[in-house]
Amino acid sequence: MNNTIKNSVQLIGNIGKDVALSTFENGNKKVTLVLATNDFYTNNKGEKVKQTEWHNLVAWGKTAELMSESISKGNEVAIQGKLTSRSYTDKEGNTKYITEVVVNEFFKIARSSRETDSLAN
Repeated sequence: MNNTIKNSVQLIGNIGKDVALSTFENGNKKVTLVLATNDFYTNNKGEKVKQTEWHNLVAWGKTAELMSESISKGNEVAIQGKLTSRSYTDKEGNTKYITEVVVNEFFKIARSSRETDSLAN
């Protein structure tokens, strides 16, 4: 089995806040951002319900630089990456766990105004 398939994440959603770019002393760059994806289902009353999931994203190097230059809050993007988990200890001594998607590739989805209007209906 191909290693890229073993841990692969693909998402399409909207950027939930402005992209935060950090540059380290060694020159390496990192962005952190959140992506909202929406699922829809019909509840037992027959009502259409929207369920939003928030995904923590991180990108490094050239990908980070390109993301910070080309996308911002509200943009719809498609990303491909891998799932990672890490933990840290907060100021109160509690262990916190974070799951993130490390972005390998992305592209901004541009919709025409006509297409956007039809999606709203």
